[in-house]
Amino acid sequence: MPELTRRRALTAAAALTAAAGVRAVDAPGASAAEHHHGSPEAFDEVYRGRRIQGRPASGGGHHHGHGGGFAVFVDGVELHVMQNADGSWISVVSHYAPVSTPRAAARAAVDELQGAALLPLPAN
Repeated sequence: MPELTRRRALTAAAALTAAAGVRAVDAPGASAAEHHHGSPEAFDEVYRGRRIQGRPASGGGHHHGHGGGFAVFVDGVELHVMQNADGSWISVVSHYAPVSTPRAAARAAVDELQGAALLPLPAN
């Protein structure tokens, strides 16, 4: 068995620290139900006077693949959402501001719209 050197000890410590760090940032801010079951919870609420809804998507379509099979709506109009590799979510309205859940993406979109109507994306 090789002798434990300072270099090997530091390498092992760095690897363990990196592995622990990955677990700590895995899906930041996600609730236990969202994290353990792999799918966000459905929601239906009024936020700042706008009705936002989210639920598992049914059926096919281009946008459902990026959203992990989850559909989000603002006042009945679908908000295109996408889940990033790190577990965060973005929408077509707030693309450069990732959030922890589809509900947070819907709220961020409402904030960004500032009362304007969400227009549906054209189907290709």
